[in-house]
Amino acid sequence: MASTIQAGPYSDKKGKLGKRFVKSIPFYIMALPAVIYLFINNYMPLPGLILAFKNFNAKKGIYGSDWAGFKNFKYLFATGEAFVITRNTILYNLAFIVINTVLAIIVAILLSEMRSKFKNVYQSLILLPYMISMVIVSYLVFAFLSTENGFLNNTVLKSLGKEPIAWYSEKKYWPFILVLVSCWKVIGYNCIIYLSTILGIDRTFYEAAAIDGAGKMKQIFKITLPLLKPTIIMMTLLAIGRIFYSDFGLFYQVPQNQGALFPVTNTIDTYVYRGLIQNGKPALSAAAGLYQSFVGFILILTANLIVRRIDADSALF
Repeated sequence: MASTIQAGPYSDKKGKLGKRFVKSIPFYIMALPAVIYLFINNYMPLPGLILAFKNFNAKKGIYGSDWAGFKNFKYLFATGEAFVITRNTILYNLAFIVINTVLAIIVAILLSEMRSKFKNVYQSLILLPYMISMVIVSYLVFAFLSTENGFLNNTVLKSLGKEPIAWYSEKKYWPFILVLVSCWKVIGYNCIIYLSTILGIDRTFYEAAAIDGAGKMKQIFKITLPLLKPTIIMMTLLAIGRIFYSDFGLFYQVPQNQGALFPVTNTIDTYVYRGLIQNGKPALSAAAGLYQSFVGFILILTANLIVRRIDADSALF
């Protein structure tokens, strides 16, 4: 009898877990495609990281190729362009983080305050550029900047009595063009993330603030932005982790791969790609990817440590 009494709670617990598992089977099935994709795309290639330390020979394969040590990593810093591509990659990403974050928050707040019946339409239109391929974006930019048929040269500058500008030969304009294109394309996605957080804020906070006489601006600075802080920090930390990466399409497709623009459009990713076209060595690409991932990992840990020291509740881990 004693053994039966002791086994009772255990069996009840086991039965509850079994029922919970059965009820959750539809959700496991729904998650299965994403889990399979994550495993194939993110985990299966991990053994291939060894390629970064190999002198790759297609006949011998990845594991049979001779070891090269850190020689493949020296490729990134073998020329005088190393400083330029590193500078461009970091500075552009810093500009993207600051400008895109500020504008996305402003747009999210404006949408949250909108009471129009077309609010969902506006949200969809803002998100639309994010869904467009960068190849299509490059053609849209070309339609504006083409020297012969571009909208700016033939309509705007012509109406102002200005001479046409050879946009694809003048590198001084491209830091602003690339930042503008990035903002136009990415703000919609970031805006939706911030908007979802704003819509989840308890409305009684705003009602109480309105009763106390606080206007819209005061409500934004005293309620919305403080409660948005965890989301802003999370998005910023994730962006910092990819600060050594660049949007390949933005820096390669949009400037049309023009050599005159390389000093301001060449980043680590485009530099490695052009090097691979000339050398045809995949081990160099693997080394560059591993280098970028390692540095990004260190940057995330460092940024998170700084955030933890300032405000432990806002840290990712």
